[in-house]
Amino acid sequence: MTPRHQRNLSRRKLFVALGGMAVAAPAIAAVAPHALAGTANRTTKTAAGSLPLTIVNDSGSFGNESVHVYIVGNQDGQQVHVTQDGTLAPISLSDNGADGFTDYALSLSAGGETRLSLPYMSGRVYVSLGEKLKFKAVADGNGDAALQYPAGWVASDPNYGVLHDCAEFTHNPSGMFCNTTMVDMFSVPLSIRLTGDKQQTTGTLREGGRAAAFAAVREAEEFAPLVVDDVRVIAPGHGLDAGLFGKDYFAPYIDEVWSTYTGKDLTVTTNAGTFTGRVRADKFTFDGPAAVSFSKPTTRDVLFCDGNLAAPNDGTTGPVAAVLGAGFNRSTLLSVPGQPSTAASDFYRTDLTNHYAKAIHAATEDGKAYGFAFDDVADFASYVQDTAPTEIRLTLTPF
Repeated sequence: MTPRHQRNLSRRKLFVALGGMAVAAPAIAAVAPHALAGTANRTTKTAAGSLPLTIVNDSGSFGNESVHVYIVGNQDGQQVHVTQDGTLAPISLSDNGADGFTDYALSLSAGGETRLSLPYMSGRVYVSLGEKLKFKAVADGNGDAALQYPAGWVASDPNYGVLHDCAEFTHNPSGMFCNTTMVDMFSVPLSIRLTGDKQQTTGTLREGGRAAAFAAVREAEEFAPLVVDDVRVIAPGHGLDAGLFGKDYFAPYIDEVWSTYTGKDLTVTTNAGTFTGRVRADKFTFDGPAAVSFSKPTTRDVLFCDGNLAAPNDGTTGPVAAVLGAGFNRSTLLSVPGQPSTAASDFYRTDLTNHYAKAIHAATEDGKAYGFAFDDVADFASYVQDTAPTEIRLTLTPF
């Protein structure tokens, strides 16, 4: 499979372009611009697609009656949720109950596997264990109904104490595109098996992987505050915003990269060709298929692959930014002057690195995970796709 950083779309923009919803974005208030207003035109409809979705509870810690599933997202610019019988219903302010929250939970079978149906849409499959999630229907700036998603990295969020996680997907006539994600946080071990032209599995943790990941993050002093009891590990970018992680953590490495490449070249290879860059006038400037340049990023820019490392969908600046973002998080920019590095043995070798991403990659059977936005560079993300899907299985794997 072609490395995804060499495609025209980054991971975040892939889901936006295919389904109209930035499913990877921080979800404290995920509001679509064209959500249905109030209860107007509120109709539940049989949706196109109808891909069988099987939920398997192999957690070993929670019975089926304690597992709650939610399928929420966008279809044709409208925010929707999936009902138990696989139909789509628009989000409505009237969905909020007496407690102020919706109840879009789908129930699992009393025992064994649970068969659901996934229509054409782009969104997330959330699972919560023990307690239900508190999704809230809210009015956006235009007065339209939209859905406020859980934000497990925000202490004031009503779902902060709930054990939950999610997988992301876009399902449309072009196929199924899906991943397990740790970009925002890591909590519940989830595995995807996608069947179609071939059978693919991703996200499976090795035995004891969850505990090992929690322990590894705790052992890295600067990252230890990101561990919330035995509930979740917050991604360092969100930890930075919450005051739990140092805003200048990557500054020494960033400074060293800028200093090193003042005197020598860094090459970045993408589908558009090879870019050759040096730091000039404090900007990392690349020549090649096009001239692109980057101001010195902050630690937050590195962790979110944003700001001065933002990746526009232009086929030139975007792919170079993605490779630089991956190189900073994996700490390979100094050791590998020809990027992207494609050898996992080169990653996370320095003391100053993204120990969160390192821990969750080490926890998976295939070494693939989504620890930061451009973890798909060189194909190291827990992502699968199929243009002729016949079934998807989401498994809660052992804790």
